[in-house]
Amino acid sequence: MTNESDLNLTELLEYIDPRDCDYTDWLSIGMALKEAGYPCSVWDEWSKRDPGRFHDGETWRKWDSFRGAATPITAGTLVAMAKEHGWQPAKAGHEIGWGDEIGGKDSQVVVKKGWLESIEVREPETWDPVEQLVTYLDTLFQDEEYVGYVTEVWEKDGRILPTAGSYDRTAVQLKAALKHCGGDIGAVIGDTNPEGGAWIRFNPLDGKGVKNDNVTDLRYALVESDDTDLGQQNAILRELELPIAALVYSGGKSLHAIVHIDAPNYEEYRKRVEFLYDICRKNGLQPDKQNKNPSRLSRMPGVLRKGHKQFLLGTNLGKKNWAEWREWIESVNDDLPDPEPLVDVWDKLPALSDPLIDGVLRKGHKLLLAGPSKAGKSFALIEMVIAIAEGRPWFGFPCAQGRVLYVNLELDRASCLHRFKDVYDALGWKPKNISAIDIWNLRGSSVPMDKLAPKLIRRASKKDYAAVVIDPIYKVLTGDENSADQMAAFCNQFDRVCHELGAAVIYCHHHSKGYQGQKRSMDRASGSGVFARDPDALLDMTELEVTEALEKQQENRRACWAIETWLDAHIKGWRDHVGQDDALNEKAFLWALEDVLSNDQMDAVREFADRSKAAVKQLTAWRIEGTLREFARFAPVNVWFDYPIHVADDTGALQDINPEGETQSWKNTWKGNFRKKRSREDSAADRRRSIDAAFEALNFDGEAELTEMAERLGKKPDTLRKNLKEHGGYQLKDGVITRRTAANID
Repeated sequence: MTNESDLNLTELLEYIDPRDCDYTDWLSIGMALKEAGYPCSVWDEWSKRDPGRFHDGETWRKWDSFRGAATPITAGTLVAMAKEHGWQPAKAGHEIGWGDEIGGKDSQVVVKKGWLESIEVREPETWDPVEQLVTYLDTLFQDEEYVGYVTEVWEKDGRILPTAGSYDRTAVQLKAALKHCGGDIGAVIGDTNPEGGAWIRFNPLDGKGVKNDNVTDLRYALVESDDTDLGQQNAILRELELPIAALVYSGGKSLHAIVHIDAPNYEEYRKRVEFLYDICRKNGLQPDKQNKNPSRLSRMPGVLRKGHKQFLLGTNLGKKNWAEWREWIESVNDDLPDPEPLVDVWDKLPALSDPLIDGVLRKGHKLLLAGPSKAGKSFALIEMVIAIAEGRPWFGFPCAQGRVLYVNLELDRASCLHRFKDVYDALGWKPKNISAIDIWNLRGSSVPMDKLAPKLIRRASKKDYAAVVIDPIYKVLTGDENSADQMAAFCNQFDRVCHELGAAVIYCHHHSKGYQGQKRSMDRASGSGVFARDPDALLDMTELEVTEALEKQQENRRACWAIETWLDAHIKGWRDHVGQDDALNEKAFLWALEDVLSNDQMDAVREFADRSKAAVKQLTAWRIEGTLREFARFAPVNVWFDYPIHVADDTGALQDINPEGETQSWKNTWKGNFRKKRSREDSAADRRRSIDAAFEALNFDGEAELTEMAERLGKKPDTLRKNLKEHGGYQLKDGVITRRTAANID
């Protein structure tokens, strides 16, 4: 990052021409120099490079008025202005900053420096001044429009300056008078000063004045630069295909290009002129910023100035209008690859990217993990990060080992770091490759994805990441998630990251509201279908309805595991007294141990088993299905979410269970072929049962969040409020639902 204290600001001034600066820029440079400790003489000498506006003593008077401010103008302002005019900091030891632009092809650059041939500007030996001016008027003005022009001048400090001039005649009146003047245009517009020449305003006026407010149509802008050789100016203006209505030689050091702007209002005029000037600067032409106003004077063709002719070099050059040119200039460097004939690569096809997650995702591709709240999506992503870093399987899919960046947008830093430690411990893996995991904590600092992408790329460009995990995307979502075009633009940012870093991008998104069992996996993600169709791999998590019998089965397994674990730690040779079948059933297991253990030992092993069984109440079951672009569809993977990790169902107990709502969806029974009208009493009973079931599933320490229950039931929060009131058995306060008791009734 550039250290401003180490810069020689006088060197930066060499890149900034005071003639390109407006009054505010000029003052800012003076303030920056004084703030940095430079003497006024530096500012004064630099200002003298603009003899047209320099006045002795003015810099010293202004300098004395700079008395500091709460937010002073610093050297950074001068650095930014120098960069705009071509200065670049020394590359040696330069650290890329968050706000810096990174390399790559400069956009909207048409002129190839060193290759553009100059186009000589030659004064015509003979010319017709009347024809010159009439052609100019025909090109720029409609007959009834008023034209402003100046032939009278005044002098100040040896400078010849134009007066306000005339503005009360229309184009048709001027042309009629010119055609009958016998070649003496001075008889029509007035005699010109041989040193000053003559000027004309390129936009039509209202006949009442010559200020911006008097301009009736913001049709043209002026591009003029006297810092470049005339032949180069001529070549650049033409190479840029500017929509030039008239190109005039000023009789001095510059060409005047009258460029179509066609702005509907003054604000848009300013934007278009800024864009126009920016394109010119990028392509080696520094426009004079004093010419931005729509009422500005330009040089009139058909008169003499200091012995040189002011004349037209051409009319209607380049593109036809502003819209056509704008579209063209923005497409010049679109960075899109050229089409390639298939026949050229048929016998030498490029190698496919290696798999990052075998059978699921290739390196440099995109993966979306979708699921409802409480599915443990973030934990699943952390498990994936660890699996890639360690080169171990994730949900049974082998992972290639590589570096991973985890972009944490939701958790505070401490919670996020603890989660990684908890998941490592729960997996029972040693952190052999923990150095391959980087975490970027952005909670409270996140920005929209279109702003985050370039910052991420700059930070990660030299890290050689195999994957970048962004969790969750709603924190960086831009636009309406139900809008296909807006979400396509949003998802394009992931492509940008993949392309620039060569890394896979992995992110998660939530389900839409309501039951998901009746939907295809790719239709469950909330918002536009773009979410499901954009990634190369979509993994979807849906909850399975755990029956009472299955819960008992899991309690038995947990109890048997706990008993076996306790015995291994405390009792040697216990297997000599317990049959293999007995070890598979809690009751049989304990009966077999009664003759082996003391009463205290039996109490201890029962307590340990009961604690393990209690944890089963917190288990949830999930099915993971995949929609893949590069690989064949895999068989659904069934897992238990045993906080904080997902554990594969190795018994097959979950295989035949339906996703939540697949067979009991209210919408299914209501909209099915056997639709029937139910009584209000039956409907109310259904609502009560739904609320009871949802509360049992979601309550934690006797409480459930209103928003979570509404999402689970596919209702709006306001609708659920009414249903809770109808139910009568629950208390709602500050968005938290509890069972109604005598103690908590308001």
